[in-house]
Amino acid sequence: MDKLLRRLTLIFLGMLMGTGFYTFYYAKGYSYMFDKPEACINCHVMREHYDAWQNSSHHAFTTCNECHVPHAIIYKYPAKGLIGMKHSYYFTVGNFPEPIKIGPTSKKIVEENCRRCHAHMTGAIDEIHSQKLECTSCHNNAGHNK
Repeated sequence: MDKLLRRLTLIFLGMLMGTGFYTFYYAKGYSYMFDKPEACINCHVMREHYDAWQNSSHHAFTTCNECHVPHAIIYKYPAKGLIGMKHSYYFTVGNFPEPIKIGPTSKKIVEENCRRCHAHMTGAIDEIHSQKLECTSCHNNAGHNK
């Protein structure tokens, strides 16, 4: 009986891993490991954002990852993995708003990256205002001009 249970467990784990690997391949999950913006349009709901980015001033200087992923290597790939798993889940079950909206964690990452690239401006703005302003409160389509 112990052998049968072990064998069934191994079969189940093999099926689970096989399904996971196939899903990763079919969804082009490997493309997210690189820095190519075309990976973002693997999902149809990102096409509008991709097209808007191509028509923005940021297109000449940045990729999607420049704005939407932390820059510190220790955070970059774990964030890409977690964001990718979250996207995979939402797109697989179809449980996401259209048009797609940025979530609070991603918005925080974008804000940090705006401030990193535009530090020469944001520092001066922060000195003038008593409260720290969010870049996206005025520039909500920066990088994705529509």
